[in-house]
Amino acid sequence: MVNVQTLRRLARADSGSAIAELAVIAPLLVLLVIGLIEVGRFAQYSILVANAARAGAQYGAQNLGTAADFAGMQAAAQNDGQNTAGLSATASQFCRCADGTTSTCLPTDCSSSHRLVFVQVDATGTFQSILHFPYVPTSQTITSRVAMRVAQ
Repeated sequence: MVNVQTLRRLARADSGSAIAELAVIAPLLVLLVIGLIEVGRFAQYSILVANAARAGAQYGAQNLGTAADFAGMQAAAQNDGQNTAGLSATASQFCRCADGTTSTCLPTDCSSSHRLVFVQVDATGTFQSILHFPYVPTSQTITSRVAMRVAQ
């Protein structure tokens, strides 16, 4: 049978080792948590840029009138990404014939098939990292391109 005094002596002898182990592991755990937060921030920023590009393309894909409104598509993208610092958007339009041939968006281009009009919005933002480690970039440019067919 183990004596109570022996148990107390053993508990006092091991009391400092747990603190020493925590002191060794704590910086690694903190670094791991900060890295996970940074990856989460990067993913969130990427989603915000993609959503802004999608919002601009959705605005332009409503009809042929909004498909020609490049400023409106860019404004829709920027309005969707209000909380995204450094977001810029560019809009464009392109056409194809229903049979797969290319078109210059003139009504006479697709004589044998129907002309399909598409809008495209490119959204670009710059992600700023809170970490400044060697070999880790402090900023990263994120670009998202969304193309949608215009409802005709």
